[in-house]
Amino acid sequence: MSVAAAAASAAVEVVANYHCFIGENPLWNPDDGRVYWVDIENGRLFRADHASGEHECFYEGPVIGGFTLHEDGSLLLFEADRIARLEPDGRRRVLREGIDPDMKRFNDVIADPEGRVFAGTIGQTDGTGGLYRIDLDGSISCVLKETGIANGMAFTRDLRRFFWTCSTNRRIFAFDYERATGALSNRSLFHEVAEPGEGPDGLTIDDQDRLWSARWGGFAVVRLGPDGSVAERLEMPVERVSSCTFAGRELDTLYVTTAVGAPGGSGADGTLYRVKVGARGRAAFRSRVRLDSAR
Repeated sequence: MSVAAAAASAAVEVVANYHCFIGENPLWNPDDGRVYWVDIENGRLFRADHASGEHECFYEGPVIGGFTLHEDGSLLLFEADRIARLEPDGRRRVLREGIDPDMKRFNDVIADPEGRVFAGTIGQTDGTGGLYRIDLDGSISCVLKETGIANGMAFTRDLRRFFWTCSTNRRIFAFDYERATGALSNRSLFHEVAEPGEGPDGLTIDDQDRLWSARWGGFAVVRLGPDGSVAERLEMPVERVSSCTFAGRELDTLYVTTAVGAPGGSGADGTLYRVKVGARGRAAFRSRVRLDSAR
């Protein structure tokens, strides 16, 4: 069965409904066989066992825009102009703050193959915000500025290209990526949303370098073709679809976060879903930045 046929016929399954105001950043942890995700505004972290379906809220704290799995087993939390570490025993420690006074908060984040972290922000206005890179020595560089809402990111299989989502302008851009330095160059437009009322949010990439983009306001996750066109729409039961990732031992199950996101949401909004779409993903990289000793 083709990917398009599998997606069209796939049954969407409810995993957990915590009525997340903004459910986001789904991330597969192969160490414990669970999918992790966040309710951004409420600072709640969740995890669900892929095999048994059991799930829990295991942490509540300040706003969390995104997080990475760190090489030492902790989670790096990208909060509101602050980066913190959440230890496996539940202790939280602030590592860095005062990064960008123009941000409302961090948003989507992703570790690169070397362990750096690219971290997007939501600006105080559409003309502020940016994309930051945290290097291994803990130094923080602004890569892009005046981005509004920086969102979903991914690397191609050969690690030569990087995709980044600008939700404000409803576009996904491609860059050349230099693994040795983390530098991005040669920005080009890869995809622009044509459908009224929806925007590109979080995304993931499968093992054939096909992007799966969550559509806020669109009741869908879309798969993009090599030319950036929409190859398939996976219809979802709620309007505000925020992000997605592949999970499971074979990385063959697409987990999808959703959001209430506005007053008057339905009882199904904010649910974590999963679905088999006939594709496999790739394991996420882990962060290795040394923020403890950086100045």
